[in-house]
Amino acid sequence: MNDLVIMQDRQAVTTSLKVAEVFDKNHRDVMESIRNLTAENSAVEKMFEKSSYINLQKHEQPMYYMNRDGFSLLAMGFTGKKAMGFKLKYIAAFNKMEDFIKNGRRKDNYPIPATYGEALQLAADLQKKVEHDKPKVDYYDSQMRNPGLMTTTVIANDYDMSAREMHQKLHDYGVIYRQGKNWVLYSKYKGQGYAQEEPFPYRNSNNHQGMKPILKWTQKGKKLIYDLFKQHGILPSVEQMELLPG
Repeated sequence: MNDLVIMQDRQAVTTSLKVAEVFDKNHRDVMESIRNLTAENSAVEKMFEKSSYINLQKHEQPMYYMNRDGFSLLAMGFTGKKAMGFKLKYIAAFNKMEDFIKNGRRKDNYPIPATYGEALQLAADLQKKVEHDKPKVDYYDSQMRNPGLMTTTVIANDYDMSAREMHQKLHDYGVIYRQGKNWVLYSKYKGQGYAQEEPFPYRNSNNHQGMKPILKWTQKGKKLIYDLFKQHGILPSVEQMELLPG
């Protein structure tokens, strides 16, 4: 029941995974309910954000983030005494997190970041603290199942570029190189907590299933990319907008 509500993009949210766990429901059914809600009314779409996580078999699976309104709509269909108790716990958790955000402090006593760069630095600092506080084996295991790991495509979206373009730039900056069909870190960046290779299932033209490694970035890696790109005058879209005259 810990961390019913978390902070993402400076708002209180929960996930379809956590809702399924707390209300003892199949995650596929929760996902289906969310898809039905967003299909009924386009205004509902902004209450949910599609994402992904890595399951115990180290496969990437879909999930949703949702804000308070999204959770309220979803939970309307949950009935019974236990369900009511869980709803009340969720309401209390949303209130608590929103209070922390409103007052400019998180429950871990870190300041709310004001800029994109500050947010990345905070995330990288938190990752560094986890690395320091936990044994390396435990940390690696938790990160392999951490939905916070990001594909290059996700990060590239912040810069309005494709994953292919970002991979090429990271290659030009000496961060990654091609090994067969896969991108891997140069030795300088290996073992530094910037990225990890994860097995990704696929099917070829003959419908044979296989696994290939895919490079995914940690928050520390995302901050590395941000710093390198900024050195070369490349800013994420949100910072480009801030530079426009008012």
